[in-house]
Amino acid sequence: MSPTDSIAADRELTVSRVIDAPRALVFNAWTDPEQIARWWGPKGYTTVDYDMDIRPGGTYRFRMRSPEGVDHRKRGVYREIVAPERIVFTFAWEEPDGRLGRELLVTVTFEPLGTQTRLTLRQSGFDTVENRDSHVIGWTSCLERFGEYMTAT
Repeated sequence: MSPTDSIAADRELTVSRVIDAPRALVFNAWTDPEQIARWWGPKGYTTVDYDMDIRPGGTYRFRMRSPEGVDHRKRGVYREIVAPERIVFTFAWEEPDGRLGRELLVTVTFEPLGTQTRLTLRQSGFDTVENRDSHVIGWTSCLERFGEYMTAT
């Protein structure tokens, strides 16, 4: 591994979960805006409003509220939608004045495991290891919430 490879590896994250639902249902829950609004975000967060155009080149915007009442906004562009295998989109936090933070790339894959699905999320483009680690915490909580949502539906 070259020094550049190790730096790049430090700036990427991978989170994987086995979801107790078939791949088609899991993929649909990631591409249906009404379902996404029910589970997106870390535990305790609520979706306040959203706008999603889920197609290659389409955009999304979310405003979610923390348990402390703080609003967090994010937005991005869908790069790929390959049903039921993969979704690729950009991700950037949005400041209250509309400025965007660093744009990251998220790839979510859906692997069939009989009646279950292995969901793997990869996010890249972090500027620091600390920023990457904060996203690991957020995505881990989000995927736990997603698993609970899929079990309840």
